[in-house]
Amino acid sequence: MGNMLEWFDWTLYGIMSPYLAATFFSQENPQSALLATFAVFAGGFVARPLGGYLFGRFGDRVGRRITLLVTMLTLSFSTLAMALVPGYDRIGVWASVLLLTLRIVQGLAHGGEAGISYTYVAEIAPREHRGFWTSAVYVSVMIGVMGATATAAVLTNLLGSDAMEDWGWRLGFGLGAVLAVYVLILRRFAQESEVFEEQRAVSGSEPDAAKAIDRMALVRAAIAMFLLSAATNVVYYTWVTFAPVNAINIQGMSPGGAYVASLLAQFLALFAIVAFGRLSDRVGRRPMLIGFGLSVILLVVPIEQMLTDQPWTLFVAQSLGLTAWAMVVGLYPALMAELAPTVARARTVGLMSSAAAAIFGGTAPYLYTWLADTGRSWVFIAYIMVLALVTIVVTLFIKETKGMDLNEGLRTDEQPSTTPARSQDASSHSGTS
Repeated sequence: MGNMLEWFDWTLYGIMSPYLAATFFSQENPQSALLATFAVFAGGFVARPLGGYLFGRFGDRVGRRITLLVTMLTLSFSTLAMALVPGYDRIGVWASVLLLTLRIVQGLAHGGEAGISYTYVAEIAPREHRGFWTSAVYVSVMIGVMGATATAAVLTNLLGSDAMEDWGWRLGFGLGAVLAVYVLILRRFAQESEVFEEQRAVSGSEPDAAKAIDRMALVRAAIAMFLLSAATNVVYYTWVTFAPVNAINIQGMSPGGAYVASLLAQFLALFAIVAFGRLSDRVGRRPMLIGFGLSVILLVVPIEQMLTDQPWTLFVAQSLGLTAWAMVVGLYPALMAELAPTVARARTVGLMSSAAAAIFGGTAPYLYTWLADTGRSWVFIAYIMVLALVTIVVTLFIKETKGMDLNEGLRTDEQPSTTPARSQDASSHSGTS
């Protein structure tokens, strides 16, 4: 529930970007205002690596549970404030400044949430089913994205474009802030992960335990995380979050039809994420990563070419893109957690995944819009292909990690453990929402 709400709030900015552009920026040049909105969107990503490291370090020292509470409080504050900030017509350029400031605060919280949620779910999962369990992370991501898309679709169809630009978009952000109260109650009853508690019991204080880390192995793991996250983030923000926005602004698709088509494609992706997560527990992480890279290379051109102003083309194109994306995200949280030691897991996962999201994901909407506006869409297609190829190459240099014990250390340079899985009583995690 918490991860779902994090992504609902985070995605709502992208989904509502045409209305935010009309509210917070001068309308002398609408295309420039939209690009400025995307620039603020990217600005939030600049804060994500810092949030991933700071909240991740806090989580490695104090615990995963309390950090999840702090990230949710921070995000709910920034989301509520966005709903209340006056527009450009009332306070001028200060509206743009406040939007950027709140987006940065949101980015700090989101960066921390990503590293902690990946780590927490991977650590409470039975290791032989870790891919299946951690697929719940991106199922919740998709539900949050779908919630944001559905909110935009319902509000747009009920209120119309004029009311949405005037005040309707604020209802979506207000809804996110209200739901945060429920999530905070849930997270109060979450239990700390046993993997973290075992590491603390064996190693003592975090600073002493950190001294024993193989620094070079940790650096190799961090680089692998960063590179493996590149194509995943570009595909996500191009084919998931901003697919309906691009269809509306570039193809001239009706907003209501675009949001509904995107929502249906996202619904189908829920099942693919779980299926691929479970499959990774059987065949391994590496075959799935290679399959993802090859699928993206083969699909990126057909997906780009089939889009028109008809909503059904968006549904087909986005369904294909999301299926390829599901091949990697079904196992992504498990893989990220398996690449780093417990004592530095949350900060490493948070920093590297957020840095990749900032550099590759945060700039993707701006690059796509700018290149399409200048008639050079082919450059962006080539860019995605190159990043998919990088995923394949990096995969060839890492060891298989499925089934490993998360407290056995780094797995970038040694084979995973074949010792029996640690017994975990699933019933003890009944309150881990």
